[in-house]
Amino acid sequence: MTSHSKFLSVLALVVVSIALLVPIHASAAIAGIPITGTFTDATGGTGSFVGTFNPQNFGVRNGALVLIGTLVGTVTDHTGALLGTIANANLSLPVLLPSGTCSILNLTLGPLHLNLLGLVVNLNQVHLTITAVSGPGNLLGNLLCAVANLLNGGVPDLGTLSTLLNRLLLAL
Repeated sequence: MTSHSKFLSVLALVVVSIALLVPIHASAAIAGIPITGTFTDATGGTGSFVGTFNPQNFGVRNGALVLIGTLVGTVTDHTGALLGTIANANLSLPVLLPSGTCSILNLTLGPLHLNLLGLVVNLNQVHLTITAVSGPGNLLGNLLCAVANLLNGGVPDLGTLSTLLNRLLLAL
């Protein structure tokens, strides 16, 4: 292999590697997600909203993972009269990351009999289980789950997660 072809091979590998790291935006060809809701209209009746949310990509805003897309729909009052239409581009909806539990300690001690200079202590079997619960607002649970999963690879940062989700969205 000549040095010229080696250089081109390395250059091709670099270009492919960079292309894999660049965020991809999904096309608008993905079917919309139906959205419906109700509200109290001006006369006290129950109005409704019917529309679709068309996801375009994932992103990170204010330190949180969001799904960005376009909301399109109609708003009607309780009589069914059209109040207006909504076409909101770049609407971002929060994506909640799943919370979970991590087993921190599972300890079983057998029965114990102590005689301490006439003081007798009898203890039956003890089973101690400590579980950390991760999720929003669970600071200690998040910390302990992160430490417990330190060698498991853990959860990628939100930017990386956003890029991976965009690739999945594009594949749909």
